[in-house]
Amino acid sequence: MALIDKIKSLEPDKKKHPFLHTVYDGFFTFLYQPATVTRGGVHIRDGIDLKRTMAMVVVAMQLCYLFGTYNIGQQYFMAIGKHAGYFEAIHLKILFGLVKILPIWIVTHLVGLGVEFYFAYKKGHGIEEGFLVTGALIPLIMPPDIPLWILAIAVAFAVLFAKEAFGGTGMNIWNVALVARVFVFFAYPGTISGDSVWVAGLTSSNGQVVTDFGGSGWVLHLFDKLWASLGWSTFGADGVPVDGFSGATPLALAAAGGWDAVTQHYTPSEMWWGVIPGSVGETSKPLIIVGALMLIFMRIASWRIMVSMVFGLAITALIFNAWGFNPYMEVPWYYHFYMGSFLFAMAFMATDPVTASATNTGKWIYGFFIGVIGMIVRILNPAYPEGWMLAILFMNSFAPLIDYFIVESNMKKRLRRV
Repeated sequence: MALIDKIKSLEPDKKKHPFLHTVYDGFFTFLYQPATVTRGGVHIRDGIDLKRTMAMVVVAMQLCYLFGTYNIGQQYFMAIGKHAGYFEAIHLKILFGLVKILPIWIVTHLVGLGVEFYFAYKKGHGIEEGFLVTGALIPLIMPPDIPLWILAIAVAFAVLFAKEAFGGTGMNIWNVALVARVFVFFAYPGTISGDSVWVAGLTSSNGQVVTDFGGSGWVLHLFDKLWASLGWSTFGADGVPVDGFSGATPLALAAAGGWDAVTQHYTPSEMWWGVIPGSVGETSKPLIIVGALMLIFMRIASWRIMVSMVFGLAITALIFNAWGFNPYMEVPWYYHFYMGSFLFAMAFMATDPVTASATNTGKWIYGFFIGVIGMIVRILNPAYPEGWMLAILFMNSFAPLIDYFIVESNMKKRLRRV
């Protein structure tokens, strides 16, 4: 018996067990693509469905996951002054990163898919695919030490009020992953702002930064026996942060003292390759660019939005460079691509086909203004030295209006020709 036949034999009865059938249908359509393609006089003849499209977006993020896992460990060891070299004790850094990111990934999917499964069951139809990408994005845009209970509330809020309230996949007007992050930012700002939150394994105690593995410490020390038997480095006793360690991101440093303050802590090369504190997936710029090129090559993401965002950032940054009445404005315009999450937002957030503009002209306008507004928030907002989350959500709200005026304009042009 073929594997597909064996899986089909396990299909629950839809009338007797509607919830189990919903779960079965979700996993079956995830494993197997449609068996037929359209025939005849139609313009679409491909058997690919939305699940396969979403899966390709998730694949494009995997390099960010791999490097982000390593960088969680790298930042911790740099903070305590041990194994600071990039290729030292890689086994410890990857294990540390996995211990931090896996719970975030698991909680995100348990909560998000739980809400999705319930709504699919109540509606009596198959599980919608949209959370494949949302569930992959949320761990990459969160701090590595975010409390899991806060994450669970944020994911539930985002799926319920930014997606299901609008009718489900394809009906939402805001990027669901960004709504989860903005919920954390406004409801629990201390967990997603400041310096110490971007380096895992550390906590503040009596005004001092100290190491704190939390509930994951036993896992790390359990593997010490294996590392010791192989003659490799071990975690041993918890380290102590080195004197002068701050964990500040380049954006926070730039907001406080301009480019000179940034280069006192990080080199442009470190910022480009990503060995800096930050959200899990945002730091390595070359790997994000590879993911963006994959999405463009597969025609899943719009290159128009990406290019127009680059123009929007560059033009606004050049204007600020010419204006230059505070140190942040004087940061060279091209270094704004090195700092923060612009490239990640450009590749994986702004290009969401559901919440972005749908018309080609509208995509140019939509992406350009994300670049402009994001830079304005980044430079001029004293409380938040980054702007892409708010800029994308703002332009999500205006994307339907942009498309409306573009379509109306095209209709008027054609009517004038008649």
